[in-house]
Amino acid sequence: MNIAFQDPAYFWLLLALPLLLLLRGRTGSVAAIQFPSVAIAKQFGAAARSRAGWFLLAFRVLALAAFSVALARPQMPENHAEQIEASGIDIVLVLDMSYSMASVDLTVDNDVVTRVDAAKKVMHDFIVKRPNDRIGLVAFGTSPYLVSPITLNHDWLLQNLDRLRLKVIDGGSTAIGTALGMAANRLRDLDSKSRVIILLTDGDNNAGNISPMAAADAASAYKIKIYTIGVGKSEPVPIPLMDDDGQLVKDHYGRVQFAMDGFGRRIEEEGINSDDLQKIAEKTDGKFFRATDENQLKSIYKEIDQQEKSAAHLRHYSTYQELYIWPTLVGLLLIGAEQILAHTRLRRLP
Repeated sequence: MNIAFQDPAYFWLLLALPLLLLLRGRTGSVAAIQFPSVAIAKQFGAAARSRAGWFLLAFRVLALAAFSVALARPQMPENHAEQIEASGIDIVLVLDMSYSMASVDLTVDNDVVTRVDAAKKVMHDFIVKRPNDRIGLVAFGTSPYLVSPITLNHDWLLQNLDRLRLKVIDGGSTAIGTALGMAANRLRDLDSKSRVIILLTDGDNNAGNISPMAAADAASAYKIKIYTIGVGKSEPVPIPLMDDDGQLVKDHYGRVQFAMDGFGRRIEEEGINSDDLQKIAEKTDGKFFRATDENQLKSIYKEIDQQEKSAAHLRHYSTYQELYIWPTLVGLLLIGAEQILAHTRLRRLP
């Protein structure tokens, strides 16, 4: 049992108890009856001192000791909790879900995967490493969609990230500017030490009613920093086939199947144009990155993680059960027993 004392200074009162024993323990009640023999009076007086002096005084001293313990407020911990205060950095992850993100020019653990699956894996690790930051998620294709508001509930955030699949939203176009506008709108009114948008895309803006540079101007006005990540190779890449669930279509040998034109040639997606992404980052004092493989993508998120560090504050909360009632009751019982004995069995002669 782990018992703590809120006011241990009251234990100093215990030092006065031996002095009380020394001063009062030597004298009992004075006998009022006269005896002809001094020896008889001496013998009777010794008995009086032994009983009434020491025995009753012991009850009172123990009672005072119990009251001293009660004043020290003994407590027993019941619950202990910790609360982590947010570090002051709010982040919105913006993920391109257009059909071009189905390209398979990236690998994860030596397995051929789509660009979006590689991005999701690295984003998952990034979120896990930042438990003290509020993070939100916006996915976009032809239009932006709020997948998760800015939250500290990262378990819920990761569940929603995992549910994202190509073809879940309209991925026929790429509305980068509108997606950045939605992310900036989520961050602009937050009282944060730092507000950050991390945009991952493989294409040019070709949809939406807000241009990427207009969104960057708005973000800059609200002092929101934008990191841009262009994922994929610069040269044209073939477009893989996807089923209705957004999964890659493979033959019975496990090989990815690609879209073909009328002449039996693979249909290719144009390589990424990084000029706009670099301008967006520079406009907001952010940084532009290129990722052509999984390791580069991991390094990019690691670098962003290091650049946007802030210490979190940890608060401890504990609840205690007050135990002072028990020594108080013991003290009262001892005082009561002393008074009963003093007026009955050990009462003094008048």
